Amino acid sequence: MSTTQPSLDTIVALAKRRGFVFPTSSIYGGLANSYDYGPAGTEVLRAIRDSWWRFFITSREDMVGIDSQILLHPKTWVASGHVTAFNDPLVEDCVTHKRYRADHLIEEWAERSTENREKISGELEDLKIEDMAQLLADEKILSPEGNPLTEPKLFNLLFETAIGSVSGEKSVVYIRGETAQGIFTNFHHILDSTRIQLPFGVGQIGKSFRNEVTTGQFVFRTLEFEQAEIEYFFNPAETAWEPLFATWKEQLWKFVTEVLGINPDRLRWRDHTDTERSHYSKATVDLEYHYPFGWKELWGLAYRTDYDLKQHMEHSGESLEVINSQTGEKTIPHVIEPAVGINRLFLMVLLDAYREDTEKNRVLLSLPNQLAPYQVAIFPLVKNKPELVDAARTIYEAVKQQYRVAWDDRGNIGKRYLAQDEIGTPFCITVDYQSLEDDTVTIRNRDTADQERIAVANVVDYLSKK
Repeated sequence: MSTTQPSLDTIVALAKRRGFVFPTSSIYGGLANSYDYGPAGTEVLRAIRDSWWRFFITSREDMVGIDSQILLHPKTWVASGHVTAFNDPLVEDCVTHKRYRADHLIEEWAERSTENREKISGELEDLKIEDMAQLLADEKILSPEGNPLTEPKLFNLLFETAIGSVSGEKSVVYIRGETAQGIFTNFHHILDSTRIQLPFGVGQIGKSFRNEVTTGQFVFRTLEFEQAEIEYFFNPAETAWEPLFATWKEQLWKFVTEVLGINPDRLRWRDHTDTERSHYSKATVDLEYHYPFGWKELWGLAYRTDYDLKQHMEHSGESLEVINSQTGEKTIPHVIEPAVGINRLFLMVLLDAYREDTEKNRVLLSLPNQLAPYQVAIFPLVKNKPELVDAARTIYEAVKQQYRVAWDDRGNIGKRYLAQDEIGTPFCITVDYQSLEDDTVTIRNRDTADQERIAVANVVDYLSKK
């Protein structure tokens, strides 16, 4: 069975065919960098979210969660630096007027040959906008359509909107570009309403929005996406940041490889260079996954010092200090931030689970049981035999109390098996004529395609042990 990673086109086709992901507003021609999640995709997303929340929040006594608003006070984004510094280098095709990320075009150009790569001094991530402009001009780098490009300009990623219904009386607000700021602005409320003490973390999962111009990477980079972020607060005088940072690296790796079941050979750590790293960060690393379009950031981990809380204290005039109840000492906590896009986890999970079984002429998604859209599918052998349908329905009603269950009575049994393989359903239960005689069913394993008969009374117990 081949475990070679599929092309992006292959996984996009499967995702649409089996109800994982659809292009947004396709009946109107679609919307760039935007996708909807179908019935199967919605279940996988929910399973990833639940797994993340369970692993990082509810299973730890030093963690709490919040759910902040998408629209925050506009000063939030001034304090965080997003209004002035949340920018990407943008170029425009002089003929089609399509816009592209200058750094991405240069990266694609550099990957075409070793000679091209050697023309770049240092790391691609360290290029400043003036360096990009010079490189684009000197090497006559063109747009994907083969046309000349404008000089790169900085393009702010924040979406701007307004509150109010009367023209001239609207207030400008920003749709959040990350979920982290809601954690910082609620920091004192969390301290006041809980008994949690340093060191502790606050986690949040929610939608964020960025005015992206990059296309062609499916759900990896979209206008609307879902983030799972943690801000882990600590007193640097009491907790050394280096071992804490190392522990977080271990936890991220464990979640991806053990909980999500990802092949470690397709993962690597990449340290940010001094130029690439934010000025307030003492250390930033990315956990990268090898997508069909190259090694790309999956999960970012940054030691942000006390920058964020200090910024919000300065702009709001409110104290965000922690007071030691025994000594009275005031501390502005430092923070370590692990931040991941749920949609990037989703794409990675699909890519890593893809299998081609040439021997049995089938495609399957070998998803971990807890991530599969449906954990079991139940079939009557034929749908025009009421006694088979009734027996299958009885099992369906019993099993769905504990598991995500699919029902399918259409077409021949072989095609039903193949459809569930592509969806990633670990087990298929078939009620046939023998079932009516001895209260047994056939249960089929997705990964091996092996079948065995078990008693109906043992079905739930059988699934619980897998």
